[in-house]
Amino acid sequence: MKESRLDSTERSECLSGEYMVLEPLTLEHVPALSLAVADGELWQLWYTSVPHPDEMKSYIETAIAAEQRGEALAFAVRDKRSGELIGSTRICSWDQVNRRLEIGHTWYAKRAQKTGINTEAKLLLLTYAFETLDVMAVEFRTHWHNQASREAITRLGAKQDGVLRNHQILQDGTVRDTVIYSIIDSEWSTVKQHLKHRLQQNKMQNP
Repeated sequence: MKESRLDSTERSECLSGEYMVLEPLTLEHVPALSLAVADGELWQLWYTSVPHPDEMKSYIETAIAAEQRGEALAFAVRDKRSGELIGSTRICSWDQVNRRLEIGHTWYAKRAQKTGINTEAKLLLLTYAFETLDVMAVEFRTHWHNQASREAITRLGAKQDGVLRNHQILQDGTVRDTVIYSIIDSEWSTVKQHLKHRLQQNKMQNP
C-alpha cells in the first residue's frame, strides 16, 4: 500500500492537463481569483459557498491552514489557452487513516463553465487521489437545491450515497440538506475511461 502523507513535495506539485493547470493555491493568487469570481458574481448564488472578492484572502488562508493540518490540498485553476486564472478547487476532508477524501470547494468564472475545464480538472484530481494518494473512496457533496452541481457530479460517474437532512446552517440562516455522492476504487478504471471519452468528445466539438 502506498503511504498517503502530505509533504512539501506534494504541496508544490502542479497537476497539468490539455486545457488547464491546477496550481497549489497561495496568497499570490488573491488578485486574479478576485477578478475570476466576479465573472458571473458567483457569490450571489445562495446555495453555494463561493467567496466574495473582498473575502478571497481569508478564503485562501483557510485553505492553506487546512493543508497545514494535513486535511486538504487546494488549487487555483489556470486556463492554458488564455493564461488566466479561472477558478479554484480542493481536495478536502482528507481522512488518511480510512483512505477517504472529498473533492469540493470548486467554482469557476462564468466564462469557463461548460467548456470541458471541470471534466479535465476532475480527471486530474481523481487520478491523483486514486493513483497517488491511494484512497478507497472520493466523495462529492452539494446542496440539495444546487441542481446544476448535482447533474455535473452525476455526469462524472459518481453515485449518490444519500442525503444529510438539516446538515448545515448557512450564512444567510437557511438550512442546507447535503447530497453525498462517491466514486470508489473498484469503479475508478471505468470512470477514468468515461471522463477521457467526454474530454475527447469536447475536443471534437470545440477544436
